[in-house]
Amino acid sequence: MLSLLAGYLFIFCARVVDVSLATIRTLMIVRGNRLCAAFIGFFEVIVYITALNRVVGGLNNPANLLAYALGFATGNYVGSFIEEKLAFGLTTVQIITAKPEMVEDIRQKGFGVTVMEGMGKEGSRQVLVVSLSRKALPILMNVIEQRDPAAFITVMDTKATYGGYFKQTMKAK
Repeated sequence: MLSLLAGYLFIFCARVVDVSLATIRTLMIVRGNRLCAAFIGFFEVIVYITALNRVVGGLNNPANLLAYALGFATGNYVGSFIEEKLAFGLTTVQIITAKPEMVEDIRQKGFGVTVMEGMGKEGSRQVLVVSLSRKALPILMNVIEQRDPAAFITVMDTKATYGGYFKQTMKAK
C-alpha cells in the first residue's frame, strides 16, 4: 500500500515539475532567451518521460492516470506562479491620468516617462508611457496608486527595447 501511494506521489510530483519547467521554458522562448529555454527543456523532457513511463507501465491502474492529470493541472498553476515571482523580462505600462504631477513622482523613482496628451470622455488627460523591468512593476504601481487611484492603467509585455532613457538606466544597473 505504501509503495502504491509513493508511486502516485512520484507521478504527481514529476508532472508538477515537468509542467512548471514547460511553462517557464515557453515564456523564455517568447522573451527571446533561447539558450536558457533549451537548458530547461533538457531537464523537462527527462522528468516528463520518466513520469510517462510510470503511467504507461501501469495503465491498468486508473489512479496513475488521475495522479498524472492532477500533476499536470497543478504544474500549470505552479509554473505560472514561479514565473510571476521571478518576473523575467520587460514590460510597458500606459497610464491615463488627470494628475500631471504624477510624471515627476514616477521620474523620481528612476523611471523614464513619455508624456502625450489625450482626450477622453471627461476631457483632457495625460497618457504616460513607462518601460521597465517586470521586477520594478510593483514600485511603479505603488506610485500610481498613491498619486491617482482612479488612473486607467494597461500593462503590456515588452519583448525588447532600443535606445532612449530606459536603455541608459538599464546600462547603469
